[in-house]
Amino acid sequence: MIRKHGADIYKFRGKDEERLDFSTNTNPFGLPESVKQAAVDSLDRLEYYPDVRCDDLRKALSEFEQVSEDYIICGNGATELLYALAYALQPLEALIPVPAFLEFESSLCSLDCRVRHLHLSEKLGFRLDKTILADISLSTNVLFLSNPGNPSGVLSDRNLLEAIVEKCAREDIIVVMDECFLDFADDPPKYSLHDLVPKYRNLFLLKSFTKTYAMAGLRLGYGLCSNSDLLEAMRSVVQPWNVSAPAQAAGIAALQETGYVDAARKLVHQERLRMMASLTESGYKVYDSGVNYLLFRGPEDLGEKAMEAGFLLRDGCHYRGLAKGYYRIAVRKPEENGKLLAWLHEIS
Repeated sequence: MIRKHGADIYKFRGKDEERLDFSTNTNPFGLPESVKQAAVDSLDRLEYYPDVRCDDLRKALSEFEQVSEDYIICGNGATELLYALAYALQPLEALIPVPAFLEFESSLCSLDCRVRHLHLSEKLGFRLDKTILADISLSTNVLFLSNPGNPSGVLSDRNLLEAIVEKCAREDIIVVMDECFLDFADDPPKYSLHDLVPKYRNLFLLKSFTKTYAMAGLRLGYGLCSNSDLLEAMRSVVQPWNVSAPAQAAGIAALQETGYVDAARKLVHQERLRMMASLTESGYKVYDSGVNYLLFRGPEDLGEKAMEAGFLLRDGCHYRGLAKGYYRIAVRKPEENGKLLAWLHEIS
């Protein structure tokens, strides 16, 4: 089955009925010109295979992340790394708090792996709490987490996350922590487990260029982990030359775009608060997001009505633990957000 993350924008692109896409959550500023140019410049070298080791990209990431190059693995998007990790580990049991990123569970589908689901409480805003510590058992091989939560956007307490990693380290359980959207939080270092990577060999930090730099079509993600055996096992199960030359060049250029990221973070902060207030005023139940997307509840047919009105929303019913009537929307530019908010208020 082909899975779509967000709506099918290709169905509408270039047609009279083109829609505003609120179903995917990339940087509202779009792809930086310097990144686009780096990808274009790389076309002159397409007769050659890309660097199979991503040496220049890993060197740039090492300087950017202030970690050893040996801790870095690059992939054709963060999702490829999830699948590589699953195949490398061959876990017998995985624990996934839900609702969660769909690819956590999908990466395990072809394996003989039991998946346990911890259903997060709606009353707590789908926020991770300390009860998860009791759900981590000796039979668990891998735990999938994301901060912020996806699709909730809720940020988890750093002390709790460290306690989880510590317990899993004692039980020899791998913790996969997805921080792909964390750059859009007001203070990313306050929540990131980046500094724990050298300390805990059981921690795998998942990062992506897709969201922060709006590079979804180029496919580039990376992982940080101090477990060299795990990284080598992952490399052994992915095809060689998995990261294209344009993606590698674009990634190196993107890491220089600090001002662009700061500006996007500021815009997301302002627009997120405006959108949450407007949705609440219009009578929708909104959950406490800290990043560039919002989860809210509305009528079960809202998605269909939105499409007819020219907007694409992410239907929450595709997430385990949610049902019809939940929707995730991106934080976009002010004028675009204003159009959606005005329509939602009009029909409320």
